[in-house]
Amino acid sequence: MKIAAAQLTSAPADIPANVRRLTALAEQARDQGAELLVLPELALTGYELEALAHDPTLVVRDADDPRLDALRSTGIATVLNCAVSPGDPGTRPAIGTFVHGPDGAPLTTYLKQHLHEQENAVFAPGDRDGRFELGGLRFALATCYDSHFPDLPARAAADGCEVYLASTLYGTGAGIAQRATIYPRLAEDTGLFVTLANHVGPAGPWTGCGRAGIWAPGGALLAEADDRTPMVVTAEVGRTSEGRAGNR
Repeated sequence: MKIAAAQLTSAPADIPANVRRLTALAEQARDQGAELLVLPELALTGYELEALAHDPTLVVRDADDPRLDALRSTGIATVLNCAVSPGDPGTRPAIGTFVHGPDGAPLTTYLKQHLHEQENAVFAPGDRDGRFELGGLRFALATCYDSHFPDLPARAAADGCEVYLASTLYGTGAGIAQRATIYPRLAEDTGLFVTLANHVGPAGPWTGCGRAGIWAPGGALLAEADDRTPMVVTAEVGRTSEGRAGNR
């Protein structure tokens, strides 16, 4: 299976504008032969915590929200991260990932488990791991700071996953080294394919450093974007003849 990782500059707190941008990236990935596209953390609104704390219209109720229809209609599976309603009145939203299949049907929802310090005032953490299957492969989900906790990817490997998908925001400065260190090491330590989608350019108070990438089991880099251009990068993932994860 060919999969894609995206990077973009989200329009601040503008869901319709971002759906158009995300749909264009999904079409690019599909036209390049990819069957699945991973999008960055809070791609639907940008990393706009102040707006998300005060504007309930920026929180998505569920995976069937009609505002996502254009993205769901692109004919490619998508991994979309956004602010997600918990369903219970008075409860803080979560940073959630909706996975839609190539037919637009919801496959799973994952809620970020490890919130970064500034996120705790706005969001509630999730309490279970994210998994889905597509094209004969088993995928694990993570959101940015989740990947700083080795037990989460270790559970994915132990649970029979072959591909680890991370929606992230790594900025310039310290984020450059974190992105370049954590993810190839994760691939090396777990034997998983690792895919990282990132912001590029302004993202709330940060400046995304781009470099969306895909690593093979063992840590070899398969594909990497630049540090300035909204784009997608693709690579093939699969299993070896012995049934373990590996390049095809």
